[in-house]
Amino acid sequence: MRTTMRTDELLRSDEAISPYGPARATVEGTPLSPDELHKIDAYWRASLYLCLGMLYLKANPLLREPLTLEHTKPRLLGHWGSDAGQAFTYIHFNRLIKKYDLNAIYISGPGHGAPAVLSQAYLEGTYSEIYPEKSEDIAGLQRFFKQFSFPGGIGSHATPETPGSIHEGGELGYSISHAYGTVYDNPDLIALVMVGDGESETGPLATSWHSNKFLNPISDGAVLPILHLNGYKINNPTILARISHDELKALFVGYGYTPYFVEGSDHETMHQAMAATLEHCVLEIREIQQKARQTGKAFRPRWPVVILRSPKGWTAPREVDGHYLEGFWRAHQIPITDVGANPSHLKLLESWLRSYRPEELFDDNGRLVPELKALAPTGNRRMSANPVANGGLLRRLLDMPDFRDSAVKVEKPGATLAGNVPTLGNFLREVTRLNMGNFRVFGPDETQSNRLEALYDVTKKVWLAEYFPEDADGGNLAPEGRVMEMLSEHTVEGWLEGYLLSGRHGLINSYEPFIHVIDSMFNQHAKWLEKCNELPWRANVASLNLLITALVWRQDHNGFTHQDPGFLDVVANKSPDVVRIYLPPDANCLLSVGDHCLRSVNYANVIIADKQVHLQYLDMEAAIEHCTKGVGIWDWASNDQGAEPDVVMASCGDCPTMESLAATALLRQHLPGVRVRFVNVVDLFKLVPHTEHPHGLTDREFEAAASAPHTRARL
Repeated sequence: MRTTMRTDELLRSDEAISPYGPARATVEGTPLSPDELHKIDAYWRASLYLCLGMLYLKANPLLREPLTLEHTKPRLLGHWGSDAGQAFTYIHFNRLIKKYDLNAIYISGPGHGAPAVLSQAYLEGTYSEIYPEKSEDIAGLQRFFKQFSFPGGIGSHATPETPGSIHEGGELGYSISHAYGTVYDNPDLIALVMVGDGESETGPLATSWHSNKFLNPISDGAVLPILHLNGYKINNPTILARISHDELKALFVGYGYTPYFVEGSDHETMHQAMAATLEHCVLEIREIQQKARQTGKAFRPRWPVVILRSPKGWTAPREVDGHYLEGFWRAHQIPITDVGANPSHLKLLESWLRSYRPEELFDDNGRLVPELKALAPTGNRRMSANPVANGGLLRRLLDMPDFRDSAVKVEKPGATLAGNVPTLGNFLREVTRLNMGNFRVFGPDETQSNRLEALYDVTKKVWLAEYFPEDADGGNLAPEGRVMEMLSEHTVEGWLEGYLLSGRHGLINSYEPFIHVIDSMFNQHAKWLEKCNELPWRANVASLNLLITALVWRQDHNGFTHQDPGFLDVVANKSPDVVRIYLPPDANCLLSVGDHCLRSVNYANVIIADKQVHLQYLDMEAAIEHCTKGVGIWDWASNDQGAEPDVVMASCGDCPTMESLAATALLRQHLPGVRVRFVNVVDLFKLVPHTEHPHGLTDREFEAAASAPHTRARL
């Protein structure tokens, strides 16, 4: 077998995956008139000028005078590599939004890709509407440039401060799952999501391509992924940019998509190719949805995906001082790093900035000229202003059943057995029944195992792939289901985050030992919420609710691998304005906590509850009172009778409470003269001072507890 390629074969292979040359595209056509082509290219130049200005400039924003070192930032931070391809895609989709009156949002997956989306928000006017000091004039543009990656300014990701963003992209891998989360139950929405080719190498991103098997073309919207092959990460080639064209196509056919390629660097032919390709994809999406909605029969189509191959740092100088820049890893971050120490490079930067011809793009006052301004959609059709990306504006209150109706009858503490999580499952069934359009339950193949099977009385698990006859025997599969399972904690967590951030409600359930898979995702979402709390224009979204079960205490049969309660450590060190941790001791307390969490906003609520059968301690009214306080003395389990106790037994969580009560019973049986006080904690943050967490006890409460130990009014 021959294992090497002849030189001519290798050249042909390199050319097939090269980002350079006239456009090579799956879809043929030249839909843009000469005037449209000229204007779109000019708008793109305006976008790229803003991107470069954000990286370098703090003054002289439109180069109305020669560029000097004083006009540049003393420390250059940010990323250039993906900006051109992202802006290119965004602008071409704007044309289709206007032509077909599309409802669309844009999700930026490449790391540090904020300049591309910030430039669009500014050109569309959204940025100045939200931040009036960043006005559409020379002074506002200067402030817009200076704030980027600057002390007291904004970060280089699509942070919560970025209009139109629901996905920061600071940590790679979640763009696709977030995009799909936004379109579930959003039948008219298209989520245009740009996937970086570095990002595509992450496990979460690779798994999330399978989200298309859960998309119902009748009731859901559509995701249009753009895989952006610009070839390089920080200092390395990317894998998908260096495999053959046929192999790449086969990969996405295998994922269940129809891939459409747009490859090249020539501006004119690339504009035509991208315009033709995106329009074809939009019409294909509409055709799929129309067929499903007219027939009322859901099916799994091959949704389109676009593979855009363009040079890294497109439109930068190809070489600087004999070293490659555009089309190479050096264009990833700040492309020319030494403008402060090298006067010739400062001149090169000025020449590069002027190559976009800003004098043609902005009027005397510094505003985008009217003929270009007219290219963008208006109002809420602007992707930077779509309310879906500020989902709290669209959030409707859940129609909540009375959780008391699901209560376990408790006549005497410790005399009744019931399943805590199954009882919650009965309540979630009724929540689902009343909210079939804006509530879903997510989990990695564990809903049944976690004893939430009551949900299947009113709904099923979403499934758009093939069906076998045996699925009718307890498979609980249906295209229109409200339970979403996939054995990827990353993907289901991403779906839920996208679902919440676009204005809906939900809950994820998972095993305690494996919830660690999303430690970092949880961190990122908590940080997002923390920053949103500082932004008055960001409307409140429903809380992220995590139900964690299959606890460490009941894992002797599975062994050491399944024993890890450490997720609470991850949660506890997050901002106290965002995180809440609840460990209800019994079913009625779990119902009270569950109702509270589903009604809350802008929190990450973590609920720890064992799925097995447990002794029940509190009737419903006592449970509500106990959960409202968060911590309390259980008189029925104590024998101190108001006196100073000899021993305080304190517990938090259902299994520890059961064991602590057993220890208390032994103490009272064998040492009846010992005064024991039993304290139970539901809200973990009651154990810290109020200065460290809003739920913590105040100084007065501590003093009251110290001076009158048996008084519970302030507990």
